[in-house]
This record gives sequence, C-alpha cells and structure tokens, in this order.
Amino acid sequence: MSHIRKAVFPVAGMGTRFLPATKSIPKEMLPLVDRPLIQYAVDEARAAGIEEFIFVTAAGKGALEDYFDTAAALEQRLTANGKTSALAALERTRMPEGALSFVRQNNPLGLGHAVRLAARLIGNEPFAVLLPDDVIRSPQGALSQMVAAHAQHRGHMVATMDVPRAATSSYGILDVANTRGRLAQARGLVEKPRPENAPSTSAIVGRYILEPSIFDRLADIGPGAGGELQLTDAISADLARTGVTGYRFDGERFDCGSVQGFVQATVAFALDRPELQAELGAFLTDCAAPMSAAA
Repeated sequence: MSHIRKAVFPVAGMGTRFLPATKSIPKEMLPLVDRPLIQYAVDEARAAGIEEFIFVTAAGKGALEDYFDTAAALEQRLTANGKTSALAALERTRMPEGALSFVRQNNPLGLGHAVRLAARLIGNEPFAVLLPDDVIRSPQGALSQMVAAHAQHRGHMVATMDVPRAATSSYGILDVANTRGRLAQARGLVEKPRPENAPSTSAIVGRYILEPSIFDRLADIGPGAGGELQLTDAISADLARTGVTGYRFDGERFDCGSVQGFVQATVAFALDRPELQAELGAFLTDCAAPMSAAA
C-alpha cells in the first residue's frame, strides 16, 4: 500500500484557450485520442496507489461527475448488442464507491486556493496534487516515480523538468542548493521570474506531493503573482520547516492547456497505439513532404 493515499485534482479552470469547444464542455473532458484529459491524470494516480480522488470543480463541470458515474442504460444496451470491446473501454471510468469527492471553488483565486479547499478532506497526511493539463508520457507514471522517491525523502516534493532560460518566466522555478541523481534540494522557489533573474532552469510542472503543513502556510500567505493565491509561494514559505525537493521525472510532458501542446500530445499518444501507428505515421510523412519541399 502506498503511503500517499489521497490526491487533489484542481479542475475549476474555464479553458478559455480552447473556446468555443469549452463553452459547453469542460476542458478536462476534451479527448486526447479516445480518452479525456482527466482520465490520463486519474489513471496515473491509480497506478501510484491513490485511493481517494478529490476534484476541485466550478460551475459547468458536471460532466466530470457524470463521466465517473455508472451509465447503466448505456451498459445494458452494449451488453444486449454484444459490444464487448465497448464495454471493456468503459472499465477505465469505473471508480470504487466512495472514492470520489467534489469540492466547489466558487471564485478563481489560484491554484493555492484550490488546494486549500481540500484541507478538510485531506486531514493530517501527505497527499498528491495532479494538474490534468500536464499530461506526462512515460513508461512509469511520473507520480509513481515521485511516490517511490518521497518514501525515502519526506517533505514537500515537486516534479521538475529542465527548460530553456527564455521559458523560465512561464514556470515556477527552483533555486537549487544541490542535486543528487534525479533529486534537487531546494533553497527557494520563484514564481515566473524574468529569465535574467531565474535562479535555475529547473521548472516545476503539475505534479506535487505535499505535507499537510502546507495548509497552514496557505492560510498565512496573501495573494502573489497575478493576484492569486500561489501554491509555490506556500511551498516556499514552508521550506525552512518542512524542506522541498525537486524530482526530475523520467518522461515527456505535454502542456495540454495550450492548443499547440494538446495537438502534439494527440499525435504522440496516437503513435503509441499499434492500431493507429502505421497509417498515422504515413499520413504525417505525407503532410510533412510539401512543407520540406517548400523550405
């Protein structure tokens, strides 16, 4: 049994970069090949041993609850028609009774605020936070890698990847004291610094393992960058007491909160599917040929 049993999924964002598609569909329900974004995050969490799933939602996100509910009429019709493969596809959406909780974030006050809303459900134990926008393609899930490392190195842990210095203004950045393999001991965190002021190029991406002391820090700090309650500010404020480690995961991260990243992820995950690989690969080659000739 994993020592990390609970995970928070902040899913209250409006997904404005995907309008008009997200006018009536939650961004997290947009399909990446044939599974919605939220399914990738939930599958990664389950593989890491998570047992309780806490979704911080907002108005208009009812489809998320429906997705993980039992569709009795649909299943009966598929059974009657002998659609065994379609029934098997629904297995991913099945969750144990009582495993899901939904908390409403009435105002978009930042990631730190969303996490703070889960305090009562988390209680006094370490927990994970997964941002579904960050889809990570890897043989072993990024959270599974982090849970194994956290068992040996307690305190707050954040997933990291190296980025070009010019891109540091788009991320929370670690101020690294020392490194050992995939682990980096932090002496500070800076939210979206100007490239010339960035203390490193070690960027935080959407996977966290946090100690329950984070809730005290979230209650103490005020708004940060963008006028929002920043999770990185709370982690930084707790650094001296709890410690912060960056974990450089093995895998490829796609920013599926952007159209560009979503399209790239769709192609990458589709090419991983044996039944799609050959035809899609040939199609991409054909598409690339005119562009190469024009160049």
